[in-house]
Amino acid sequence: MDNILNTSWQHPREQVAMVISRIYRRGLTTTSGGNISVIDEHGDIWVTPSGVDKGSLTIDDIVCVKADGSIIGRHKPSSEFPFHKAIYKARPDVKAIIHAHPPALVSFSIVRQIPNTNIILQARKVCGPIGYADYRLPGSAALGDVIADEFKKGFSAVIMENHGTVVGGSDLADAFLRFETLEFSARTILYASMVGTPNFLTNEQINDFDEHLVQLPVMEKAEHPSDERAIRHQICNIVRRACTQGLMTSSYGTVSVRWRGNDFLITPTDVPRWDLQASDVVQIKDGCAEPGKVPSRSALMHQKIYATHPHINSIIHTQSTYLMAFASSKANFNVRTIPESWIFLQDVHKVPFGQQFGESEAIISQLSKSCPALLIENDCILVTGDKLLQTFDYLEVAEFSAKSLVLAASLGEMVPISDEQVEDLRKAFIKE
Repeated sequence: MDNILNTSWQHPREQVAMVISRIYRRGLTTTSGGNISVIDEHGDIWVTPSGVDKGSLTIDDIVCVKADGSIIGRHKPSSEFPFHKAIYKARPDVKAIIHAHPPALVSFSIVRQIPNTNIILQARKVCGPIGYADYRLPGSAALGDVIADEFKKGFSAVIMENHGTVVGGSDLADAFLRFETLEFSARTILYASMVGTPNFLTNEQINDFDEHLVQLPVMEKAEHPSDERAIRHQICNIVRRACTQGLMTSSYGTVSVRWRGNDFLITPTDVPRWDLQASDVVQIKDGCAEPGKVPSRSALMHQKIYATHPHINSIIHTQSTYLMAFASSKANFNVRTIPESWIFLQDVHKVPFGQQFGESEAIISQLSKSCPALLIENDCILVTGDKLLQTFDYLEVAEFSAKSLVLAASLGEMVPISDEQVEDLRKAFIKE
């Protein structure tokens, strides 16, 4: 697949060009804003240039600042290069840095707050504690000093006062994972605040998560006939599409498709979703997982759903920005506000956090042909369907509906259609 980030084999200039393009396409930086760097084993720093369009930047535009200070490239290095250099000096374990002005994190920097990453399950682990750097002149050595001081304290993500954010990582994939997850957390808090009051997980709830995980037994050997391989590519294509459209992030998102009987294929654990390849997908056959791979932590739940509901042939559960506003607050995701959405989704119920563990009887019992989607508090939207494309369509419809409701919240009271109108829809469009 194209545009797969591989920090083990790609040259630093390829990595930098790919990730800045990814950030720009997701609307997380502007044509002139943001900068990325990677430091290699020689101490040379590969960095985005100053004054070059981020929307059309290529590998030939990436600048190398040698360890001796000399510059190789046809452009000047980013004006923010001083703080990149300061961070690398302060934290030898940091090998890649991303700085940008993503809107939600800039909002927090303007009001001088740090987002509480306990808003979603994985963010505290991915992002770690968040630092805060006081305002200094952009591009100045003083700015580099205050940011480096925060990294010296052990922070790998820092809110820059009235500016934006800067994150570091063990490589560029790690840095991007942290950057995207932190921005997603900020957006979730903002949108949840627009429809209600954000609800945060406790540290105990997050820490208990791993204790509830049940690993499937491992099969001796997996075979990959052509129909199985075709499903792998379907899954990868949908995952990439979801990432591009903001319906999935590197740190969260699971897709599975029924293969034969109750056997299925599912995305793995701990592989960044942007960079998923067909060979990463995990086969589950006769209740056993493909050897040498770790399936999604929800594999047992998917297995039970397929065994219980023969009409379900694909499952997606993910974190999309506007739906998570409802999953992370007490606000009701009322699909009855939009007739077309109700026809696809009918009423979307919410289940408490913790019900997604193990075989998840509370979730499995609520799913049906008339209830294809559920919200799980502070965790995800879970969508089921027949074909994978249909399931993805349901996800898109749900997210677009949630976006409309979030935006409508500032205009006035939301008015759903009446019970009588819903019944008319049921008679006209729903096949029992």
